[in-house]
Order: sequence, then structure tokens, then C-alpha cells
Amino acid sequence: MDSTADTGSAAGTDSRELGDPGAGPGEAAEADGGWPVTAGTTALSVPVPEADALVRDWRARYDTAARHGGTAHLTVLFPFLHRDRIRTPERAALAALFARHPPFTLRFERCGSFPGVLYLVPEPAAPLRALTAAAVERWPSHPPYGGLFGDLEPHLTVANSGDAGIHRHIEARLTERLPVTARIDAVDLVVHRAGRWQPWLTFPLGR
Repeated sequence: MDSTADTGSAAGTDSRELGDPGAGPGEAAEADGGWPVTAGTTALSVPVPEADALVRDWRARYDTAARHGGTAHLTVLFPFLHRDRIRTPERAALAALFARHPPFTLRFERCGSFPGVLYLVPEPAAPLRALTAAAVERWPSHPPYGGLFGDLEPHLTVANSGDAGIHRHIEARLTERLPVTARIDAVDLVVHRAGRWQPWLTFPLGR
């Protein structure tokens, strides 16, 4: 497959270019908390700066994604297409897909947990589920997390390392500072390069 990628914005789309994090030749595979992440892996996610100040310090210590450049976010679809496969037609499809979904407001009032994971619960979850469902319908060969976890609840990860006692402590401290409200008006396409998650494109919602 041709390893070059179109780095210009798609004609007629409203995506915003945040940089050109093209994967360098010979870049080695990375690993993120046991999940294999190679250079050029991408993800669709929703940044949540309103929550970042609240969880940043905890994530820096206990969330493996934060160690690789990820800020507080809600995952829409991971893993997504390799960077080399995201050219003008794919950018146009992403822009059109997200333009069909209006912006929305989320509220974080409580924590939730999966085995080994502490997270903030976004409510309502329906708009996030709709974004994921639309992306998977368009790219059915890329189910969330490779299909390993089935219908996983939307979540903003705070910690995916540390023991249960640490998670209880973090939850108690976070609960004192909740709720947090966030306005969601775009979806980011991020790419893994040089051992870090880097922003690449932004697709506005509703336009």
C-alpha cells in the first residue's frame, strides 16, 4: 500500500488541520498500558477541557494514555484507520458525518468503574453513543477497541493503573469537586507518533 498521505484539508469540508504528524520511516511500535499502539494509529475523540483541570494530576499518575500526551477526553472510536489511509475522501466523509450531529452539553456528576479502571460518567450518554454508532456504521471493520469489550459505556478515564484503594481515594477527592459541565462542539482525530498522541484534525459538530 502507498505509504504517503494527503496532508491538505479535504476540499469542501470544514475540518481544521492541527498539524502534520506524519509517521517517520522505520518508527517502532509503541505500547500503551498493554494495548499495542503503533506509529500512525489514529483515534476519534472528544476533548473535555472543562474536566482536564479536575483530573489532570490524577491522570498523570494513574492513566497510561496521559503518559503519552493524551488530555482529558471521551473516546468516540479507537482504533480508527491508520493515518496513511486517511486521505481527502475519508476527511470529507468524516466532516459530513459529524456535521449531521448537533453540539451538545454533558454533565459529570459521579464516578464509575470497570475492572481496573476509574472514570467520570458523562450524562447523557446518548449523543456520544450516536457519534460512535455513526462512525462504526460508516467503517464497520473498525469496531470500538477492536470489538474486545462489546458495548462499552462512554467514559472519561481517570485511572487505569493503581489498586482499588487508590481508586477509592481518587473517587472521594473527585466527588468533592463535581459536578462539571462541558460543551461538546467538535470531534478530534488524533494520531500516535513518536510515542505520543498528537492532535491532527478537528471536525465541528453541526456544520
